[in-house]
Amino acid sequence: MASATQPAHLKLERFGTVLRVAINNPRKKNALNKQAYQDLADTLNAANKDDGINVVVITGTGDYYSSGNDMVSTVADEGSIEEKLARGNAILRDMVRAFISFDKLLIAIINGPAIGIAATTALLCDVVYMVDTAYFYTPFTKLGLCAEGCSSYTFPLLMGRSKASEMLLLNHLMTAQEALQFNVVGTVLKRDEIESKLWPQILEYGRLPIGSIKAGKMLINRFQREKLHEANDRETEALMERYQTEESLNAVMEFMMRKSKM
Repeated sequence: MASATQPAHLKLERFGTVLRVAINNPRKKNALNKQAYQDLADTLNAANKDDGINVVVITGTGDYYSSGNDMVSTVADEGSIEEKLARGNAILRDMVRAFISFDKLLIAIINGPAIGIAATTALLCDVVYMVDTAYFYTPFTKLGLCAEGCSSYTFPLLMGRSKASEMLLLNHLMTAQEALQFNVVGTVLKRDEIESKLWPQILEYGRLPIGSIKAGKMLINRFQREKLHEANDRETEALMERYQTEESLNAVMEFMMRKSKM
């Protein structure tokens, strides 16, 4: 059953106790602008308080999970550079907080490439499923930026320091098979298995006792939430500094010029 009110770039569908949130901006490969960040945070926070929702599933429409931050919309935003950066950084921090603070079962289905903030926030989910043709890519140093979405904490924790450094410092592209090898995802499957095989399983997860799920999740995460919040705060502070450096501004301008020629 579809939700009555749909955010601009999210498609919300309710299936009993399961809420499916599809990033829905296919024209821009499901890129996320500031409004989408805010809508995603609001959706997670509302679902966390909704007694009728036990599971939230995040995925993408079409061939992409999400191509990450929509830089074009960021540049086009009103106000001075400092105001744009401060607003964007605050919204980013709040969206990541919504992932960290979600008490129920949070599942990501990586149906295609997951880039930048899309990749880092996906790894804040409790369970991650990935199609065999998808990949994770966090080209932060190519843009003169730094880790975000708690990846400075989660990536070394999940992958080990060397592979995490490849991802966050050397712009390594991680395939689905490599993600499975490094315990980043729970299962790799074929695209046509999402609806035929995976989705019926997820609907069954929605019938599990929510009190038990929440208690188990609290035990699993009890030592991590404080560290995740600290990582989020440190990363957004560092990003604010990086945004204003000449090397980052030049890298972003080069990226925008390449995009305009495509």
